[in-house]
Amino acid sequence: MELKELYQEIILDHAKNPRNKGKCKDYNHDAKAHNPLCGDKVHIFLNLDKNRKIKNLSFEGEGCAISLASASILTDLLKDKDLTFTKKIIEDFLNMLKNKTGITLNSLSEDQITTINSLSGVQEFPMRVKCATMAWHTVLSALNEKIN
Repeated sequence: MELKELYQEIILDHAKNPRNKGKCKDYNHDAKAHNPLCGDKVHIFLNLDKNRKIKNLSFEGEGCAISLASASILTDLLKDKDLTFTKKIIEDFLNMLKNKTGITLNSLSEDQITTINSLSGVQEFPMRVKCATMAWHTVLSALNEKIN
């Protein structure tokens, strides 16, 4: 199987069978985003514990396959991670799409990197970058965090 086909398969799987969809239990942070150009909507729910670790993370939303897949991938990846990791992976992901760089975190598995990279194809379609990044920016909003 070609890499491009694998990436398409990953995106379609996450879009058709989104992970962590719905309101997570005991969330204590949330944020919403809406792209009026295409109608994509996402609402992120997360539970951040006293050690600043994401204990639970989920989303509700509607939109295109890229938007749903991206939110699903994001929630799968960040659950049970601390804020340092969270900010770094979001920064890596946004840089990947904006500057066509690679993922630099060594703590990710090969499968996790492949899954994240499945969204890299949107670089060729500037109008679709917002679809892929909306949930990632929304997590930062929910945490009231900024990327330096």
